[in-house]
Amino acid sequence: MSFAPAHRLVLIGGGFSTDTDGLLDDWTLSHARASRPKVCFVPTASGDAPAYVEQFFTAFRPRNCEPSVLSLFRREFDDDALRTFLLSQDVVYVGGGNTANLLAVWRAHGVDRLLGEAYEHGTLLCGISAGANCWAEGSHTDSFGPLTFLPDGLGLLPGSVCPHYTSESGRRASYQEAVATGSLSAGWALEDGTGALFTDGLLTEAVTRTPEAHLHHVRADGNSSVTEQALPCRLLVKAQ
Repeated sequence: MSFAPAHRLVLIGGGFSTDTDGLLDDWTLSHARASRPKVCFVPTASGDAPAYVEQFFTAFRPRNCEPSVLSLFRREFDDDALRTFLLSQDVVYVGGGNTANLLAVWRAHGVDRLLGEAYEHGTLLCGISAGANCWAEGSHTDSFGPLTFLPDGLGLLPGSVCPHYTSESGRRASYQEAVATGSLSAGWALEDGTGALFTDGLLTEAVTRTPEAHLHHVRADGNSSVTEQALPCRLLVKAQ
């Protein structure tokens, strides 16, 4: 008898580009389906910034994994090779940058459909900032300059996502307004330092690398405001 693989997504409020302890990235890799996972970094949201790519390799080459990068601004794969490559990955790790541009480029190259297919086959999808926003139905973003809502994600995760919830001025109030008015559906607000694992669309684990950082669930209360719930997070610590 064959069993359908679990569909898993990780939203990361940190990782190799901002943290020095590696806790969130280690935790993310612990959920990969392979003991030595193939990990593909997708830096589309940053325009495939070379320095960002080098940061990824510096952080992941020493780990027990097989790191690679998918470039779309200097694309090397034809359609068949692109599908084969993405579906062979155990983890797809999407970097931060501009969420709107990320989604537009993915759709132009058919990467949105391929990532949906990989997700169905058990690939762990994850990312930071724009790389967290992209998986949900909608997100809170500065892709257009001022903070605003973008109801145009891939929809693999029900609801909406807001990164940098308390670390960037105006984020919290702006996201709450978008949810209160119905511009965005209820969703998940990540403080920097947190991580959230979703299995088949449901939150199954929340973690933090600092005791002060939390994951929040934000939903409209029906009275032009919101209810904000800070969720319990397991504190990550370095293995001895």
